[in-house]
Amino acid sequence: MRLRLPEEHPAEPPTGYKIAHPVLSHDGTRAGFTGVSLGAALPYGVLADASCVYGLRHAAPHRRCDCGFHSVHERATAEALLCTAEHRTALLLEVTVLGRYIRFERGFRHARQRVRTARAGPCACGAVAIALADAGWGRPGWYALAPSCAACLRGRTSVSLAGYARLAGDGLRVIAGRAVTVARAGQDPGEGIDVPELVAEAALLQARLDWFQTQLARLGRRRAESEGSEGE
Repeated sequence: MRLRLPEEHPAEPPTGYKIAHPVLSHDGTRAGFTGVSLGAALPYGVLADASCVYGLRHAAPHRRCDCGFHSVHERATAEALLCTAEHRTALLLEVTVLGRYIRFERGFRHARQRVRTARAGPCACGAVAIALADAGWGRPGWYALAPSCAACLRGRTSVSLAGYARLAGDGLRVIAGRAVTVARAGQDPGEGIDVPELVAEAALLQARLDWFQTQLARLGRRRAESEGSEGE
């Protein structure tokens, strides 16, 4: 007797969350994504169909194989994956799960998907990203990209967030995440820097500037006195 998985017939396609690296074709005419684990060598578009990464001829996802697109139920679960060093520059994707899928405790393995939203994290310097720039690695025919602010672009191959969405097509939305905030000892990590702290930081900077100007003036007087002594 062959066991069958229970079937679902939802009124609306389920929503899944995942992370992926943004990629840009070498001629700059197409944009897509590449996964972070299984199937990472095969870039895909906003609307894509899965195939078996092992080259087997069965339809994906197969219950005795690992093939198919992978996504999780909860956004927080996907966000947690961005904490690892190798995933820091990946985008957080919100996808519509299409076609056949297998449901697991934490997520899906599905035959088809549409990426609705891609959220870019901050630049490596902590500032809000305005573009996706060459990350220094890639796949054959594709540049891997990473979120970047204007100051860190430095002439690298890049595309704006809106430009990336336009090249990817199919109604993709690309959103910039928040900048990294500095947490103080004893402060809730979820809280940003408020006005009193900014005033204190400004006062500290002003004090350091005053000290610097005093030192410059003192050095200037010593130099003038030294030159006057040599003239005599």
